[in-house]
Amino acid sequence: MRRRQQPPLPKRHGLDPARLRLPEDGHWATIRDHLVHRLPRVTPERIDELLRAGGIVDLDGPIAPDAPYVPGGAVWFHRDLPEETPVSFDIPIVYRDDTILVADKPHFLSTIPRGRHILQTALVRLRRELDLPDLIPAHRLDRATAGLLLFVVDPARRGAYQTLFQRQQVHKEYEAVAGYRSGLVFPLSVESRIIKEKHVLAAQEVPGPPNAYTRIELLEHRGDIARYRLRPATGRTHQLRLHMNSLGVPILGDDFYPVITDKSVDDFTRPLQLLAATLEFTDPVTGATRRFDSTRTLQAWTDPRGWAAGPDGAPAS
Repeated sequence: MRRRQQPPLPKRHGLDPARLRLPEDGHWATIRDHLVHRLPRVTPERIDELLRAGGIVDLDGPIAPDAPYVPGGAVWFHRDLPEETPVSFDIPIVYRDDTILVADKPHFLSTIPRGRHILQTALVRLRRELDLPDLIPAHRLDRATAGLLLFVVDPARRGAYQTLFQRQQVHKEYEAVAGYRSGLVFPLSVESRIIKEKHVLAAQEVPGPPNAYTRIELLEHRGDIARYRLRPATGRTHQLRLHMNSLGVPILGDDFYPVITDKSVDDFTRPLQLLAATLEFTDPVTGATRRFDSTRTLQAWTDPRGWAAGPDGAPAS
């Protein structure tokens, strides 16, 4: 397997520098001209500033502002970070050894850097807080979902654990709090075909052969809400949220299903009541059976009034 080229810049805030390969058919006179063309979201003035400060480098060191374009070359630099609202919830460590780490992610924290969420992500925070610069997730949870995340500490073992999830060899159990319908008979299985288009927020269930399967059990109910156990056999984007919604019992706090709501990224009230509660698998390195359980609970069940309260403490309208 081809080894990844080592960046000539160190990590910053737990993040590798960005790498840009210079196209073989490039016609630009200077690298600076190419960067202005290639990075439309970065002003030419900012590119000039980075070049003067030695912040854009190749394998030989900082690039001069008038350095000629080199077809097939590569440059590295650290991107400017967006302003982010701190997600001030802890990330408890459930288990850690020299090979893996299991964290109990809170709601509102993305797994990896993406879009407006860079420093305020589980990966970057754990890399910095635990001084583990090579830490990498074996799988992902979306920002709204809380619960167990498996990270790989030893880079040499990364592929073995990521393959477990790719081959669906990890037993996963989730808990959810959602509406209750007396006409539904549990346990039941839901299957459908789910697609997620790029740049579209919500996934969709469409006609065609099923590619998503979920087993759902009713654990208990009171009044018009209930607590469920969800056992996905596949890992499609928003699969559990879509399958609960298809039953007419959308998960409480879901801002995508049945309709997308405009919730600010710094609004940390009424979190999605979905928890990745259990991970179980045969360890690909030791052969031992591993089982990890979240210590979190879902607030809409344990403290429904507190969960429903708005940012000023008043009940949600």
